[in-house]
Amino acid sequence: MTQIDSILEDLGRGTEHIYSREELARKLKSGRPLRIKLGMDPTSPDIHLGHTVVLRKMRQFQDLGHKAILIIGDYTARIGDPTGRDVTRPVLSEQAIADNAQTYLQQAGKVLDTNPEKLEVQHNAQWLAKLSFADVLKLTGQVTVGQMLHRENFKKRMAQDTEIMISEFMYPLMQAYDSVVIKADVELGGTDQTFNNLMGRQLQERDGQEKQVVMVMPILVGLDGHEKMSKSKGNYIALTDDANEMFGKVMSIPDALMENYFTLLTSLPADRIKSLLNGQVTHPREAKDVLGRVIVEAFYDADAATAASEEFRRRFSEHQLPTDLKTCPVDRSPVGLLDMIRQVGFASSNSEARRLVTQGAVTFDGQKLVEPTVKVEIAGEPILKVGKRKICRVALR
Repeated sequence: MTQIDSILEDLGRGTEHIYSREELARKLKSGRPLRIKLGMDPTSPDIHLGHTVVLRKMRQFQDLGHKAILIIGDYTARIGDPTGRDVTRPVLSEQAIADNAQTYLQQAGKVLDTNPEKLEVQHNAQWLAKLSFADVLKLTGQVTVGQMLHRENFKKRMAQDTEIMISEFMYPLMQAYDSVVIKADVELGGTDQTFNNLMGRQLQERDGQEKQVVMVMPILVGLDGHEKMSKSKGNYIALTDDANEMFGKVMSIPDALMENYFTLLTSLPADRIKSLLNGQVTHPREAKDVLGRVIVEAFYDADAATAASEEFRRRFSEHQLPTDLKTCPVDRSPVGLLDMIRQVGFASSNSEARRLVTQGAVTFDGQKLVEPTVKVEIAGEPILKVGKRKICRVALR
């Protein structure tokens, strides 16, 4: 196996498809540092583990001496990517986009090498905001309506007589134009970005550039084991979660997801992963503990990973209270159950708190409470548990 073949094998790990492997090999053989593009629209303030699948792939390229070009889509976010959407996205304010963009950079830095020689950060408003109407018309003249309607979600919405805004047709063009401006050699994305990424190849070719290689990664399945990881679905592990919360969430995933997580979120050798997933060699509980430790260590350190593992064992295997149990104040007694859950920060709204109660996820002072309208007395510092991981003492303010 040649050195290029070995590099291609490493880069290909966890990828769904490469357009094309031969083109990537040719670019790698050139010996020049490649420009590796990843675009992220700051449509929410948090990055979760699903986002890190492509960030980790970008880091692989950095470690091989190539340059990461992280594009913060502060202009494309004004439209919102229609990928996978059955309705038009709501428009975000410029301030919300700016605030989210700042947190994205901070969190992406947990995965990427932020050395200026290895990372270039661009905001696509720098060039998209300067396009004249004539420029936009020229851009739209490079793609047919038929191509746009080939997108699966657009076809579905057409069949359901659900409106599609012309601005949504512009999104893939804008993302593709980003590749032309920065002269991307490789663009990374999830499988849901394949259409947008391939359009970048088309626009580059029409501009006389060498076409970018497109590498798409599988979508990380969320904690529920069914839907893709998403904050809106509540099935995510955020990079801002503390070590104990992050470890506990990993331990809650269905056993069937472990191969997906080991492959996409760790750098463990394939033979090691195979051994961990073999139930006759490694108990699933032990394998999941290894997974949790590796993921926590990637964002904290080895000591934090060990402490999180031990804390989980104390709480869930030995049924002890957490060592760092906090006390949360409420402003009155008696207090409505939903109001209390919201006040201590275990739910963002009464409707979310009501859902948790009706699901049987709430225990107060040792008793499971399933009636949302109940009021409780705060005597001493009773224990409130919501779900498997949220727990605190409750005291009067």
